[in-house]
Amino acid sequence: HTEGPPPPAPATSHNWIYPTDDKYPERTYQLEMSESAIFYNTLVSLPTGLGKTLIAAVVMYNYYRWFPDGKVIFCAPTRPLVTQQIQACYKIMGIPERHTAEISGRVPNTSRKKIWDTKRVFFCTPQTLVKDIEEDRCDASKIVCVVMDEAHRATGMHTFALLPDMIEQAGAKFRLVALSATPGTDIKSIQAVVETLKISKIEARTEDDPNVKRYIHNREEEVISVKQP
Repeated sequence: HTEGPPPPAPATSHNWIYPTDDKYPERTYQLEMSESAIFYNTLVSLPTGLGKTLIAAVVMYNYYRWFPDGKVIFCAPTRPLVTQQIQACYKIMGIPERHTAEISGRVPNTSRKKIWDTKRVFFCTPQTLVKDIEEDRCDASKIVCVVMDEAHRATGMHTFALLPDMIEQAGAKFRLVALSATPGTDIKSIQAVVETLKISKIEARTEDDPNVKRYIHNREEEVISVKQP
């Protein structure tokens, strides 16, 4: 059990895999965004319902293949988002369930350390991850990939904002993928997220993008203004 970042596996690290399946026909924009997110710390911005989940699953699966001793982590602020990603990783990419774990505050501390030591792909909230790193249940030096959903929250003292430095200080070498349908309302707020999460590439598509447009279903939007009390 060596300290520091785990090495890649020579047998698998020469290529990366993208799913081809009748159920998930290839969409050019998803393939392009997946490739960026595998090789760069990437902010992936796509309107809701256009497959950020698939992109996250592709990145997670490839890091799982490349680093047999590494930890791959998906973080989302709410449990329903965590559960949605678990399904995608099983169904789309076929990550074996025996190698995965969902870790939440409901799991006793004593069991959590054993789970961090024995599993390879983890699904949790950022609060759980921060707590388990701080209290030495999770060896953060073994983290090779972190995917953050709803990453626009990574500002100020939000746990998302604390994680990159925390993992880096543990000595890890890791890929970070930030997912968001709405990364920020203006350039300044997006730049703050980019700097906090050490993002080097932004992959953004809007509903008007020609590659995306044909996958948009008709929908109605209603804006409801709420007066502050």
